Amino acid sequence: MTEPRTLSPRTLSPRTLSLDPGIHWDDLTPGTRFTTKKRSLTEADLAAFVNLSWLTEELFANTDPADRAAMGIAGRVVPGALVYAFAEGLVAPSFAAAGMAFLGMTLDVQGPSVVGDTLHVECEVIEQRASTKPDRGLVRTRNAVVNQHGTAVLVYTPLRLMRRRSA
Repeated sequence: MTEPRTLSPRTLSPRTLSLDPGIHWDDLTPGTRFTTKKRSLTEADLAAFVNLSWLTEELFANTDPADRAAMGIAGRVVPGALVYAFAEGLVAPSFAAAGMAFLGMTLDVQGPSVVGDTLHVECEVIEQRASTKPDRGLVRTRNAVVNQHGTAVLVYTPLRLMRRRSA
């Protein structure tokens, strides 16, 4: 694996990229890495998401202790869709200045998230290529959503269309 590229003047350390909303396509080469801020999952988040999305299956909506014990996962399980939505919310500020379109992704839920977990996203650029238009380019990242135990609970690889600093 090649050493990640760093930026200046927004560089924090040799391996860390600041998430100031000024990152453009030109700044992101394969190997560039950055980590987002953290966000804890709350009972209110789960209730609002279940009510908004109608994901009312018992795993998410039933709080009866006897039923919870029979479900096999301790804690109030949070839908993977909510974990993904939180991840995009954490990543979004880094692309605020130059993001043009979200073009697709693969997504793999690797383990459960529960109310009380604190998540952050570890991103690595795995693909960067110019588009047919000189003012934009494509960037694919591998985004690992990691809980407070250091366990990746969800991994996705979005492809984004971004503005370039120079044509």
